[in-house]
Amino acid sequence: MKKFDVAIIGAGPAGLSFANSLSQSGLNIAVLELQGLNAIEDPKPDGREIALTHLSLKIMKRLGIWDKIPQEHISYIKKAHVFDGDSDYTLKFDTEKSDLEELGYMVPNFSIRKACYDAVKAKENVTILNNLKVNSILAGDKNSVVCFENGEQLRAKLVVGADSRFSATRRMMGISADMHDFGRSALVCRMSHEGSHEQTASECFHYERTLAVLPLNDNISSIVITLKSPDAAHVLSMSDEEFNTDVANRFGNKLGKMKLIGKRFNYPLVATYANKFHAKRFALIGDAAVGMHPVTAHGFNLGLRSQDTLTNLIIDALNKGEDFASDTLLRKYNRRHRNVSRPLYLGTNGIVGLFTDDRPIAKLVRKGVLRVGNKFPPIKKFITHQLTEDNNSSVLKSFLPG
Repeated sequence: MKKFDVAIIGAGPAGLSFANSLSQSGLNIAVLELQGLNAIEDPKPDGREIALTHLSLKIMKRLGIWDKIPQEHISYIKKAHVFDGDSDYTLKFDTEKSDLEELGYMVPNFSIRKACYDAVKAKENVTILNNLKVNSILAGDKNSVVCFENGEQLRAKLVVGADSRFSATRRMMGISADMHDFGRSALVCRMSHEGSHEQTASECFHYERTLAVLPLNDNISSIVITLKSPDAAHVLSMSDEEFNTDVANRFGNKLGKMKLIGKRFNYPLVATYANKFHAKRFALIGDAAVGMHPVTAHGFNLGLRSQDTLTNLIIDALNKGEDFASDTLLRKYNRRHRNVSRPLYLGTNGIVGLFTDDRPIAKLVRKGVLRVGNKFPPIKKFITHQLTEDNNSSVLKSFLPG
């Protein structure tokens, strides 16, 4: 039986980042993945673009991930506009009254996945094991045993689930999760356009559907359409010409003519929140802990933060000669990550509920929310900090004493 200090189930960005974070600890780490190695080495474009915060940027630089991303794959968000319905009123965010140069960074999901692998693949104490399906996890007092479908077993002092928001390992460990199926789908693609987006991210809460236009390099944007799932098939079946015209019109032709680049991808919108992030010698990170609705762009950022929080606690325990998988440590991780993630999860779901509710009273409330947000600077500063996660910014300092 193979023996490791830490076994991470799931070789997505959160799992690989966690292995990378722990690679300087002296621990022997295994990353267990159901897919073949080629799917991790050379992930294919999936239409998704990830909006990274300043905190995520710092973590990725520290782990050597950022340098692995081609510069031409990185674009910058300098402004953000929020529209509601057919109103021409706009809630605006920018960096003019802060010390930030940009609100965030846009990077393709497949580029992040590849960079996370490239940054960790040569680490001597990290072993990536592929084509393994986990059947069960047996937690003991000092070690846990991971049992695979092929009959093999692996022993580890700590097992970490990083296997998506529909985590099988979470269920194996008896951890329940709140699951919110929005009954909607996200249709994502890239489009070119005549006019300049001026590095502005636009979120348009139209009645019946939401349109996000997110700036990429040159005159290209990532398009995210959220709509009721039964309507997604109709949009997917449109000809390219029909689709181009439809999106341009829904955006008020602000960018002129628009043209589809590549494929349209469709994803069901389901948010999940584990009711605890730990069990005996077991922890959850990434989407396995919290799977967010994409509207506030906190999904990957929270996942990166979760592994960073757990890593710091483990390193501290090792420095003190303590058990790095103790119940005390895992409870502390659970508390810290819940304090950060729970308000964001509930707040995001609340925003989605308000801005997809087409009853007259809801329309009135959200128009009021936009106007109050524009006219009350502390609210805008607070929201800007939540979007950027920049702890050194004057945006945050304005909320701190002294």
